[in-house]
Amino acid sequence: MTHLSTARTIGTTDRPSAGGRSGGSDRPGLMNRLGSAGHRARSFARVVGLFACLVVGFTTIPAAHAAPAYEAYLDLPTINGDGGAGGGLNPVVPLDESALRAALDEARADEVAPQRYATLLHQYWLVVSTRNAAIDLATWNPARGVRANQNTFNLVYVNYFRLANQHPEFWWAGLAGIAGGSFASGFFDLGDIGGVLDVPGIHQLGNAVADLLRATPEELVRKVPADIRLLATEGARLSVEDLAWYQTRLMIMQKHIFTDLVPMHEAYVALGMAGIDEMYAAGVIDADIRAAWQLIDSHTPGGYEDALVRMTDREQNRVIADQWDATSAGRGTIGRILTYMSTVVGKPALPGVLAPGVFAPATVRADVAGRTVALRTPLPDFNWADRDTRWTYITGDLVPRHVDMERNPPFAAAWLGESFWNKLARGRVIQRIPELIADMTTQWRIGE
Repeated sequence: MTHLSTARTIGTTDRPSAGGRSGGSDRPGLMNRLGSAGHRARSFARVVGLFACLVVGFTTIPAAHAAPAYEAYLDLPTINGDGGAGGGLNPVVPLDESALRAALDEARADEVAPQRYATLLHQYWLVVSTRNAAIDLATWNPARGVRANQNTFNLVYVNYFRLANQHPEFWWAGLAGIAGGSFASGFFDLGDIGGVLDVPGIHQLGNAVADLLRATPEELVRKVPADIRLLATEGARLSVEDLAWYQTRLMIMQKHIFTDLVPMHEAYVALGMAGIDEMYAAGVIDADIRAAWQLIDSHTPGGYEDALVRMTDREQNRVIADQWDATSAGRGTIGRILTYMSTVVGKPALPGVLAPGVFAPATVRADVAGRTVALRTPLPDFNWADRDTRWTYITGDLVPRHVDMERNPPFAAAWLGESFWNKLARGRVIQRIPELIADMTTQWRIGE
């Protein structure tokens, strides 16, 4: 009511009197105009004030930042560390070296705990490793078969020799190239699958064992290692599919070893112990292998030798031990036959090293017609797939002979510097078949 009364009073006072001249005769129009202008001014001021508040508000709200590049790669598991599939360790993590490096540098700068970016870190050094080895990690897939992987299979060993020649303190890399290259030689023979199955020498080897067993007293045959009896009685059942399966198993183990051990070598080359310590903090390597690198970093022959044993132990007894078990047990008795055949023909091309059948020949004794009779064979008394006996051979002959070579630097440089392809050609199994058959006929001995 007050508001309305005031409005009417203002209206009455401002109305001009009839017939008289008033000094305020223009006042009503002026006031109306001023009132209207004032209203507009106040409205404009309110709009300006609101706009100013909005501007100030927007400038005080923090700008949204893009998520760090490494965020998508934190806490990821390693799902392809065993080499069974193509590509890297986890498909979420890229294979582009520059992208990996940028994400890794950012994670380090933000002081992210290394164990959270372990897979990113491992994959970065794996990509560096394959780049230096001229291997295409994206297409390195053992499941694709021999033809697709044959070049990569050999480049792995070429790279071991590259590391050993460029860094003489890397004794394990030298041993991996020499001993692994011996497996590569056999792999080449298996690569021509159809031809190998038709080679008379392969058949003669199995037939020679079978003939010798038939001429051996039953009491001794029963004590002959089962692998020798399988070679004689079941070897003829080997098929193209069996050999292809075995080749794939070898290629998986080869990639597993490379994936585990080569990246730490590249990290040490690039960053020294700082690179190794980061891998240890991330959980990529354990305390034992970190100690191996500390021994290498001591730059003493004794340290190099100790590191060689530790790295070889990691390779054989942790990285691929389960895979050898699975291979040996695969495809019924075929797995045992194939792994034993690898043992028979697998003489590492290392100066002074003994063939497995010479290092540990199968010798048995039995009571035959009331007297003790012994059988000594030129065949190994162990299967390379079996952990304990494999390790006995490695530490009893292979590693000591490699140490002997490495402790003679001029000789080591000459031997390791020889072309891998020359080593490969000398180790071809086909070339050793006549020697093996000769051993069968001259060293299979029965006596007291």
